[in-house]
Amino acid sequence: MSTIDWQDDFLVGHNEIDEEHRTFVQLIQQLETCRDAEVLQNLKELISGTEMHFAFEDRLMVEMNFPPRDCHMEEHQAVLKSGYEVLDFVNKGKYETARRYASELAKWFPAHVAQLDSALAHWITKQKYGAKPIVLKRKSL
Repeated sequence: MSTIDWQDDFLVGHNEIDEEHRTFVQLIQQLETCRDAEVLQNLKELISGTEMHFAFEDRLMVEMNFPPRDCHMEEHQAVLKSGYEVLDFVNKGKYETARRYASELAKWFPAHVAQLDSALAHWITKQKYGAKPIVLKRKSL
């Protein structure tokens, strides 16, 4: 069973970021719920997807001169560093380490989105259009 499901609270109002966040949640779910034989492949996919997403956000922050980019980028690096360390454990057959990593990412992600990624989306929209992003969210049941 996965510890995270997609919810509209994860939307920040930037289409590309939002789509990558959907993929990130799916990758976490896959790693949490896969068979042991699939752990290594799913962890590699999660790390690869995370690298690409963080690189995309990092480029946006530099291009848009996002003021708190250093803090945001440092957090990205810390998450990736943890992923690489977990990969070493999984290569030694310690699959549960990968599942715990996925579970910790599931706990980390909502606050990261609410605090850092939403601020980035607001900054980009303000710089490009002089406005705030519009985010339509379905009511949770």
